[in-house]
Amino acid sequence: MLYAAAAALCAVALCATLWRGLDEPGIAAAFGCVIAVGEFARVRLPEADGGSRTVGPLGIAGALGYALLGEAGGEPTSHGVLQTVAVTVVASLCGLAPHVARGQPPPVDHSVRAVLGVGFAATCFQPLYNSGWLAGAFAPGPGYVLCLLGITLLTGACDALLTAALSAARAGWPFGPLLRDELRARLGIVPAIAATGAVIALAVAVAGLWALPVFCVPLLLTQFSFRRYASVRATYRQTIASLARATEVAGHTPQGHARRVARLSRAVGRELGLREPELTVLEYAALMHDIGQLSLVDPVPGGATQPLAPQEQRRIALLGGAVVRQTGVAPEVAVVVERQADPYREQPVAARVIRVVNAYEDLLARRPAERSAAGFPGVAPALDRLREDTERDYEPRVVEALARVVHGG
Repeated sequence: MLYAAAAALCAVALCATLWRGLDEPGIAAAFGCVIAVGEFARVRLPEADGGSRTVGPLGIAGALGYALLGEAGGEPTSHGVLQTVAVTVVASLCGLAPHVARGQPPPVDHSVRAVLGVGFAATCFQPLYNSGWLAGAFAPGPGYVLCLLGITLLTGACDALLTAALSAARAGWPFGPLLRDELRARLGIVPAIAATGAVIALAVAVAGLWALPVFCVPLLLTQFSFRRYASVRATYRQTIASLARATEVAGHTPQGHARRVARLSRAVGRELGLREPELTVLEYAALMHDIGQLSLVDPVPGGATQPLAPQEQRRIALLGGAVVRQTGVAPEVAVVVERQADPYREQPVAARVIRVVNAYEDLLARRPAERSAAGFPGVAPALDRLREDTERDYEPRVVEALARVVHGG
């Protein structure tokens, strides 16, 4: 539905702009160049579900500045909502073209959010400004500035809503926790980009188009910093994932077990309302929760350590934590791995989540004959068995969060 809405808005905006012609082509070209450069220099940040998120503060700020532009060098503009969307679409395509030519897939979700977000901001501002109501209600001064900032913040909230909706549709995770996580993640960056977009519009209104490079160069430098951060983050996560696969290569755990536990643990953690830093610790600990099994001479059947004696479980967990500490990963991750064999009431939340998800994965990973004999033909019986053991082994709140995640609600 969101894809269809974005496609319809693009088609209407492009057709209307071609039919009527381009108002103030010099201004449109200047802002289009800013947006195109921002899209060309965009950064892909890897995400836990194997996908990536496109980050381009320069392109976003340039598009917002054009959407909120009422004057340029003291002269009123008249580009309107549809031309704003059309210029943003064409400029974004120009900036993305080199990436697509190199074989990179186009960031569809990012483009949908950009089109709908810019359309929202322009719809909030352009009709009010062109009708003269905005200037009459808020003469140039603090009220006018606050109005621009309010529109940009509303646009940021709209973008969070769109991102959560698209992520929920793509990954199948609950919408509510995703939206809460997106809003938390935007508490720092959205006000900064929103303020920059409003400042660009105000600066161009007074100083003309020469104000664009003054405010855009710092954002471009920030974007290059994002690129370096993304490279370090990707390398860091790849290193952890490679370590996690050591138990699979050695035959101690089933193929893909650590990856499945990490993905599902992160979803359960999000359902429980954990913040992004806590989710990262949870994900890394889930990836390496079995690393201590490398100390075993003979692999445990199926990689399930629950049947082992408590002392042996604790020894494996402590050895796993010791290995994690040698990798340079955050100490919080090692603590979670070390506490896997503790009574669940004494464990941190992340360890409780991993314990439940790991047990759930072990139940589902049994061979069909074993599952049938044990009475575990599917998801529901496995959840029922976890519920039966909540008094002794698993926290009820985590088990219910897992049930909501696996049932999609």
